[in-house]
Amino acid sequence: MGALADRLTDGVFGLGWAAVKKLPEPTAAALGRTIADRTWKRRGKSVLRLEANLARVVPGAGPERLRELSRAGMRSYMRYWMESFRLPAMNKERFGREVVMTDEQVLLDGMAAGRGVIIALPHLANWDLAGAWVTSHHGIPFTTVAERLKPESLYDRFVAYRESLGMEVLPHSGGAAFATLARRLRSGGLICLVADRDLSSSGVEVDFFGSTARMPAGPALLAQQTGALLVPVTLWYDDAPVMRGRFHPPVSEPKSGTRDEKTATMTQAVADAFAAGIAEHPEDWHMLQRLWLEDLEPREPLAATDRREGTG
Repeated sequence: MGALADRLTDGVFGLGWAAVKKLPEPTAAALGRTIADRTWKRRGKSVLRLEANLARVVPGAGPERLRELSRAGMRSYMRYWMESFRLPAMNKERFGREVVMTDEQVLLDGMAAGRGVIIALPHLANWDLAGAWVTSHHGIPFTTVAERLKPESLYDRFVAYRESLGMEVLPHSGGAAFATLARRLRSGGLICLVADRDLSSSGVEVDFFGSTARMPAGPALLAQQTGALLVPVTLWYDDAPVMRGRFHPPVSEPKSGTRDEKTATMTQAVADAFAAGIAEHPEDWHMLQRLWLEDLEPREPLAATDRREGTG
């Protein structure tokens, strides 16, 4: 049964990639909104979890406001998928027109200095589109890490798709991924990590919208070990057919403290930048999973030596 389910899942995604990128853009956008609205009306676990997460981000919101936000959130989430399905077929010149980033000089100066740059992003708007903008508009290749998906063939589709956009994709496999990322940074490269949710069970506890969450230790550890810049980036959609984003000021390594203390301080600074961007555009935060410790099932703590595996 599991193998059949895996084949069906892979088939559905394969059909989506093949069909959606052939649709006229207005048709694809309308299809995304229709799917989002139908999913939202069913009030399934993902929609309810999104609303519970948004209630922490917008604490004064009542039930009606949360329903409005979750509906907009599902539309934003499906916009991400429709855009992502179409990205490999899009004219790369569009990325320079349709992605508008503020303070991108932070990235360009960091790359020019040759010290390596770590971009840390939350699940806001379309991080794949932002990656395509970096590789196509600025001609800067980068390395990222992807969580292994089931079935394996689906993971392979995602890797091939992202590599077609000019990204090097590493599996989320702990120390091996960390070592490769460190080598890329020491050679002056760019890495991009989605880093608002800990996938390794070994993340750093941060204050996030007034409650404790875990975020990956990897970005801060990589910055300490390689001397690379650590730059949070937040993204959002506006009413025009563009995506906007902001490069936040680089996170500085504290001058004193243990490695763990420095990592905690730097990760909290990343979390604060994420919170600022999410608070401004909560409808574009695609967090349909449990995040805060109060909402998570109890789990066994890992040994301190496993902390470096949280690469994002």
